Amino acid sequence: MSVRRRILFVCSPHRPADALPSELRSNSEVVEVHHPLRAIARLMREKFDGVYVAAEHFNEAVRLGRLLENDRILEGMPDAVALLDADSTILWANERLRSWSHRGNIVGESFFQALSNPEVVGSELTPFTSAVRLNRATTSTLKTSDGRYLHLHAAPVTDPKENTRHLVVTARDVTVETQQQQKLHAIQDAGRELADLKPDEIFDMPIEQRVDLLKANILHCTKDLLKFDVVEIRLIDEKNNQLVPLLEMGMDPEAANRILYADKERNGVTGFVAATGKSYLCEDTASDPMYLQGVKDAKSSLTVPLKLHNEVIGTFNVESPQPGAFSDSDLQFLEIFCRDLAVSLNTLQLLAAQRANACQESVEAIHSEVALPIDEILSDAIFVTERTEGLPPEMQARLQTILRNARDIKRVIQNVGRKMAPADAVPAAQHTQQRPKLVGRRVLVVDAEQAVRSSAHALLERYGCVVETAQRGAEAEMLYQHSLRDGRYDVVLTGTKLPDMSGYDLMMRLKRMVDPVPLILMSEFGWDAGHTLVKARQAGLHTRGNIMKPFILPQLLDTVEVIIEWSLLPIEAPAQA
Repeated sequence: MSVRRRILFVCSPHRPADALPSELRSNSEVVEVHHPLRAIARLMREKFDGVYVAAEHFNEAVRLGRLLENDRILEGMPDAVALLDADSTILWANERLRSWSHRGNIVGESFFQALSNPEVVGSELTPFTSAVRLNRATTSTLKTSDGRYLHLHAAPVTDPKENTRHLVVTARDVTVETQQQQKLHAIQDAGRELADLKPDEIFDMPIEQRVDLLKANILHCTKDLLKFDVVEIRLIDEKNNQLVPLLEMGMDPEAANRILYADKERNGVTGFVAATGKSYLCEDTASDPMYLQGVKDAKSSLTVPLKLHNEVIGTFNVESPQPGAFSDSDLQFLEIFCRDLAVSLNTLQLLAAQRANACQESVEAIHSEVALPIDEILSDAIFVTERTEGLPPEMQARLQTILRNARDIKRVIQNVGRKMAPADAVPAAQHTQQRPKLVGRRVLVVDAEQAVRSSAHALLERYGCVVETAQRGAEAEMLYQHSLRDGRYDVVLTGTKLPDMSGYDLMMRLKRMVDPVPLILMSEFGWDAGHTLVKARQAGLHTRGNIMKPFILPQLLDTVEVIIEWSLLPIEAPAQA
């Protein structure tokens, strides 16, 4: 008995019997389909000995041939491709989709069932229904049970003649891209939260504790999010360009304490990155001459600059025991994290600077209120000392104690200010320019105007001068005479017009005690009727011994320095009359 052949017959639903020869129909098992897409679906699921298309249905034969040819192309695509009917049943699927389903033949199954009912995480929750109902392509994203993310595209295909509608569905594996995007968002969120310190948490927190809190946040993000086990962060000291360690995790003690500078030569990868502002990926530490060992058995490293407003402020270095452990994605993620980290470090520094500035302003306000009254106490105490003769030793000692205590009050206020607002809490750009020639120098300022005396206190004491003031020439003469016994004034600044004498008259009185006189005349704009400046210069005033009021700070500082240097020259004792 002969075996009946199976024939797949593609025909019109209106005249199927007339289209197939009677001999073929009687000797074969005939399976009828009325659409080329259905023919492909049956060919995928079942075995046939042949496909028959009647001559009058030549167009259908051509379409079937093209589809069979396309089928071979689609089998080799990296994306999953499937043909669905309007009920989302799979009519045909390529090899990629079958491999994702982990079983062979999935024709006849629901698309979602074939993929073990993945979760729809895209914006379109019913992509197939929407595509059929709206007759337009839709997209969405699926998440499978094994953690794979698939980007879905469903396009409707309509056959007006047959009044049928199908869906051509493509699915692309976007797991890597999606996970990287999720990691990127997590890194950005973590970076923004680094210095998110609530006011009630940090109001009473010292600078050191704020830094420690930021360090803890950095290490948490680095280890749990970026998955780095060996980390080192250094910041550039603007004073000497040294890379000062901020924190480290897993580094060898010798490497963590190594002295490095922001220099391309002889300072390893860290110094190179700090000097150039370019990230550096060391894939093999054994063959890279620039690498300096950070941890024993490290095989690769990644170093990224910390930048703020395009200026390098430090470096972030990570190391791994595996060669080539860091990818371009790791580099991208770390650079993004470091941008937020640099902003957080700057925010912390600004908070410290704000507190330091507030403290400094408070101290200066207190000092400005007490400076002039203390000067009056000094003047009165010296007046009593100089005018009262034959005082008991106890009274003289008490007056000297008053003088010392009065001068100590100002020093105590300044020292408290320095402790409340330490220099390392203020950004380098805001530090007062150093004037070492002025530090500790005693300056006597003589002027009737309180604003001038207060301004001299504020400006000169900022640079380390010890300033005392007087309103009248007689007071200044007395103060200067007394200073010869306990530390002579290095400079005397006097107005050209004093309530009781001119600046020239004061100079001549001081000249009886010291010659030349380390004096600076403070002139005002206008006519000098008494020719004070001319007469003072004829009497030996230094050629630079004149400045204008109100003060111009650089001119004031430069002139005081010149007169101080001049005053350090050997002093001639005045001739005895």
